[in-house]
Amino acid sequence: MTTVTDQVIVEKDGAIGRLLFNNPERRNAISYEMWQAISTTMADFAADDTVRVIVLGGAGGKAFAAGADISQFAEKRGTEDAVADYNAMVAKACTDLRLVAKPTIASIEGYCIGGGISVAQCCDLRLASDDARFGIPAARLGLGYRIDGLAPLVDLVGPSYAKEILFTARQFDAEEARIMGLVNRVVPKAELGDYVDDYARTIAGNAPLTVLAVKAIVGEVLKDPDKRDLDLCQKVVDDCYASADYKEGRQAFMEKRKPAFTGR
Repeated sequence: MTTVTDQVIVEKDGAIGRLLFNNPERRNAISYEMWQAISTTMADFAADDTVRVIVLGGAGGKAFAAGADISQFAEKRGTEDAVADYNAMVAKACTDLRLVAKPTIASIEGYCIGGGISVAQCCDLRLASDDARFGIPAARLGLGYRIDGLAPLVDLVGPSYAKEILFTARQFDAEEARIMGLVNRVVPKAELGDYVDDYARTIAGNAPLTVLAVKAIVGEVLKDPDKRDLDLCQKVVDDCYASADYKEGRQAFMEKRKPAFTGR
């Protein structure tokens, strides 16, 4: 286990890389250093071929992340330059999380508010406990959300639900979040850890190049048609068919055994 800062714990468990927000006394409110750690950790996981799936969660059992750490705002957002630096760091963390080539899972229990949703919506999958609570209280604070912050939410839940979340600034329970498409699955709190581990290991056991291709192509689908990299889309598919894993998958199927994929 490696501590990136005292507020973020990073560990590698076989094919699973984990990032744990570790600021439970503030319900894992995300500090400047925690935003930095997201980018650092994604770069590390991306470079490690043994890591096939990335899981993000929160320590303490009461929150995934209850927004940004407001106690730092006087220092980190007290001037125009400081605000610009802070916003750039948040944007970089979200971009690095969204664009990391490996599949990402947000394991959400308790509060997932404001900046917590910003992180969770950048993950590929969101698995929540039945006690999870979601909300973006910007309208209660007079804050404005930039287009790069809102676009992932609109992509995820659609314009009508995005407006409802922002207009009302209220908290939504886990089942409401599932109906909106904000989370993929809701499970009993006591089962979340095992459920997430099972999901992560299931994905890790599949062909990495296929998973990478799906993530890359879905990312391109979400872009405007004239901005899509169609050459990239074709390349990742071609890489699958040219891989040793494709041969292994077919052979394992014929032999009625579990394939041993290598990502090559």
